[in-house]
Formats: sequence, structure tokens, C-alpha cells
Amino acid sequence: MMIEWRLNAPRWVQIAEILKARIADGTYPVDSPLPSEHQLVQEFGVARGTARKVLVRLREEGVAYAVRGLGTFVAAPKPKPTSE
Repeated sequence: MMIEWRLNAPRWVQIAEILKARIADGTYPVDSPLPSEHQLVQEFGVARGTARKVLVRLREEGVAYAVRGLGTFVAAPKPKPTSE
């Protein structure tokens, strides 16, 4: 798949958006592994540091979680607070 990079956003942001879209469309269901840093480097042609930043950001946003020695996985969506 050829990526057309936007000039107004860093590549790591664009890759994170792509992965979030894949999570939303069910390509990566809850608790399934996300691509590794190496796989992101291969697929998107970016540096390893860029790939690492993508996975760190997804974890910070609560979209993913890491299991030491196993990788990064899709987190269950957080329930939306109800207003009363």
C-alpha cells in the first residue's frame, strides 16, 4: 500500500491515525496485537524511532497497552461517562 504523506502533519501522527482507523474498522480487534516497531518500519518506510513514537502515543491515548516481552495490543474502548 502506497501512503501519500500529508505535509501538514508529522508521519508518526499520520501512522497513528491509520492504526486507529484499522482498530475502528475491526482490522485489529480488542486484545489483538498491533504491528511491531519492525513491522511499522517495513510497512511505512519510516525510522524505528518514528515507529516507536506511534506505539507510545497509542498507549498514552489509551488505545493500546503493552505486555512486556510480547508487544503492544489493542485496548478495550473506555466506557463513555453518562450524564444524569
